[in-house]
Amino acid sequence: MTLLLIGPSERGRVWSQVFEEAGAPMVFGEDAVEDPTAIEHIACWNPPEELRCYPNLKTVISTGAGVDQMPEMPEGVALVRTLAPSVDEMVRDWVLMASLMLYRDMPCYLAQAAEGDWRAHPPQRASAGRVGIMGLGRIGRLTAATMTDLGFEVAGWSRSGTPVPGIGVYRQDQLEPFLARTDVLICLLPLTDETKGLLSTPVFGMLPPGAVLVHAGRGAQLDMEAMRAALDEGTLKAAMLDVTEPEPLPKDHWAWQDPRVVITPHIGGQTDSEEGARHALDVIRASREGGDLPGLVHRKKGY
Repeated sequence: MTLLLIGPSERGRVWSQVFEEAGAPMVFGEDAVEDPTAIEHIACWNPPEELRCYPNLKTVISTGAGVDQMPEMPEGVALVRTLAPSVDEMVRDWVLMASLMLYRDMPCYLAQAAEGDWRAHPPQRASAGRVGIMGLGRIGRLTAATMTDLGFEVAGWSRSGTPVPGIGVYRQDQLEPFLARTDVLICLLPLTDETKGLLSTPVFGMLPPGAVLVHAGRGAQLDMEAMRAALDEGTLKAAMLDVTEPEPLPKDHWAWQDPRVVITPHIGGQTDSEEGARHALDVIRASREGGDLPGLVHRKKGY
């Protein structure tokens, strides 16, 4: 069960060491493949253009948490996303940072600082804030628990509406009441046909006036012009984005210059190479033993 890893050389160095210690066969880079029939697993961010040249391929492992960059898998090939606890924690930390910055008016203070303007605005207590999290996967649940501990009133919105201890959960058909009670809107959704363009004028119009947006899902979920209009109308007070469409944004894009918008270059989370390698070993082991693949992506759901 040989694994082919495609990616940066530093990742290859770490994975090679982990696989060698585990006694598991691995090759780094397609140029190193001597026998395509030996490759049963591929780990990559961007896969080879033609996966069918590996006739015994069983699994493609995305080396990140996302899989929207992946093509349709050939029949009989499973798609898996990497499960790495450090990624969950890093994204949670970015969301927490962004939420607190927006809730405590940091974009306003940054704009004032640029003008040498020393003015204080009434601070808000966490216990008065209502956080709404779109997407209650591993990262969403971790974020909900942390923000609840800080004193925020937290609710979540998910496709399934599966209960999460300690917070209120709204089903897919309950979007309007979910948004109506949300002051800090956090998007952690995967990119699917249903979520593409979701953050748009109708959604912003359901929020209380002066709400803020924290976006760490995928860039294609946000209609940037709709966000601009919501900011101008006062529906949104400010936004912080770690993802955009396209990435990177053009240097002359309006959002770079708007003091109400803070942008970071998709740095919310990055898979630790050793954790990624160990997850890949777990996938290979489960495949060999006929067990459930950790991180298996459901074809119809897209996550």
